[in-house]
Amino acid sequence: MAKWSGIIAVVSLTVFLMSLTAATVLPIHPYLKVEDTFISQLYDTSNYGFLQIDNGLARTPQMGWSTWNFFACNINETVIKETADALISTGLASLGYTYVNIDDCWSRSKRNSKGEMIPDPKTFPSGIKALADYVHSKGLKLGVYSDAGIFTCQVRPGSLFQEKNDAEHWASWGVDYLKYDNCYNLGLPPQKRYPPMRDALNATGRTIFYALCEWGIDDPAKWAGKIGNSWRTTDDINDTWISMTTIADINNKWASYAGPGGWNDPDMLEVGNGGMNYHEYKGHFSIWALMKAPLIIGCDVRNITADALEILSNKEVIAVNQDPLGVQGRRVYSSGPDGCQQVWAGPLSRNRLAMVLWNRCSKAATITAKWSAIGLEPSISVSMRDLWKHKVVSENTVGSFSARVKAHGCEMYILTPQRATRSSI
Repeated sequence: MAKWSGIIAVVSLTVFLMSLTAATVLPIHPYLKVEDTFISQLYDTSNYGFLQIDNGLARTPQMGWSTWNFFACNINETVIKETADALISTGLASLGYTYVNIDDCWSRSKRNSKGEMIPDPKTFPSGIKALADYVHSKGLKLGVYSDAGIFTCQVRPGSLFQEKNDAEHWASWGVDYLKYDNCYNLGLPPQKRYPPMRDALNATGRTIFYALCEWGIDDPAKWAGKIGNSWRTTDDINDTWISMTTIADINNKWASYAGPGGWNDPDMLEVGNGGMNYHEYKGHFSIWALMKAPLIIGCDVRNITADALEILSNKEVIAVNQDPLGVQGRRVYSSGPDGCQQVWAGPLSRNRLAMVLWNRCSKAATITAKWSAIGLEPSISVSMRDLWKHKVVSENTVGSFSARVKAHGCEMYILTPQRATRSSI
């Protein structure tokens, strides 16, 4: 009997995989369609499209703000409204930061008598629908949080086995975004727990951004593209240099899987929370932008510092993140002690290249990027635009480029080949 059970299981799995293959048409990453490019295929996108979802969202990485990094559970509807107002008054909303996301602790500790997840009456007495209406009146979008387990990480009701009812309630409230966490998951595999919420969200008829937060445990880049619009590739970030750099390195390995419709998520931004210095935050923002990571602000926007606002509102760096070609930049070269002098790069539309010289050493260093390392023909002449100085620093650079970079600092450039090209992507 055990023998026949094993055979039946293998046959069933084979039929299932065949049905997936037959039903799925894998999209081609736009980068692979580019003709007459000066940039080599060093920037592999061959895993993009692996069971890729397409709900019309996330053509570029999502941008917005979330409560968790600064407020954790100390949230209420006044904080959310004031933050929405601050996103407008600071000009951040006009730059693309449009999602206002409530993380854990917004709901009551238990469901009501009907089994419904409801807002905490002490902190959200007006309800989520009224809050969504307020946020929408500002031209912004509202996000909520739940968990693919029986409880959230802060032991509020989770949505495991309650997906349909919860999704219908969120849609009726006007919710635009769901962050879906991974706590108290009963040991069930994420590939079984996350699809039911996708189906429930889709069934509501409301277009809701679906952000999986599985912490990278089961390599979600390999399977989450059919399920959500972004997927966490790492554990939670914290406001330290070591956390930020470690997470960047982990996210880097999954670069070939990202693209329009689905993005690797190395967690939210810590810029402005005080645990790193100006140069470290500038590197944090530059690398997240280059990696096509979601740009979700994590500081108190109501009391944002001038330095943090300068970093987060850099239009030229944001444009790299939001570039329609959608290729995740990656580390292409390292030198110096423990590889701390790094070159990161990635192609952009219109046959351009974005490049970050990132000094992770404890002392200032001169970092050199050779064209062969970043995927350019050695004879190509390029103009170099500095995205933090906001000016062209070289009109015709050939072969390589060097810059002096402060300790834990970075410099970021766009390279434009000085030769006619037929490519318009």
